[in-house]
Amino acid sequence: MMAHVRHSGVPPAKRLLFVCSGNICRSPLAEAIFRHQAGQAGRGSDFELDSAGTHGYHEGEPADPRARRVGAAHGVAVTSIAREVRESDFERFDLILAMDRGHLRELRARCPAPLRDKLRLMREFGEPPGGDVPDPYYSDDGAFEEVFDLLDGCCRGLLAELTR
Repeated sequence: MMAHVRHSGVPPAKRLLFVCSGNICRSPLAEAIFRHQAGQAGRGSDFELDSAGTHGYHEGEPADPRARRVGAAHGVAVTSIAREVRESDFERFDLILAMDRGHLRELRARCPAPLRDKLRLMREFGEPPGGDVPDPYYSDDGAFEEVFDLLDGCCRGLLAELTR
């Protein structure tokens, strides 16, 4: 029962955008993990995936080496190139997943009011639901492993919700 209530109002989604601050740690990991899981489930072609940052600090750069390493250790290729969220993303994507409440506030401020139902917190799809995906950037490899595990669970929940 709780799972149904938690996910109520999720729009049908085929185009997903994962968003964090600079698009080099959390959002590229989420994008890569979801792509990997969808592919393993035979649903890879059902989704168009991308990631972006609320800021363009790292525009044009690959994901943080620690994010790429933790992905590789789990057989997940983290290949995205950092970019900032564009105004056109709010129209283009069906579901925009913020890694934390700060990102969600930033996205809500920038998103046209009629499209705000597309904005969700990534942790809504994890167990337990709610809260933020912590930023591992200023931490060690262990923090990236913890974020990977957290996002792995969130992506499983999201994929289950979207393929129901």
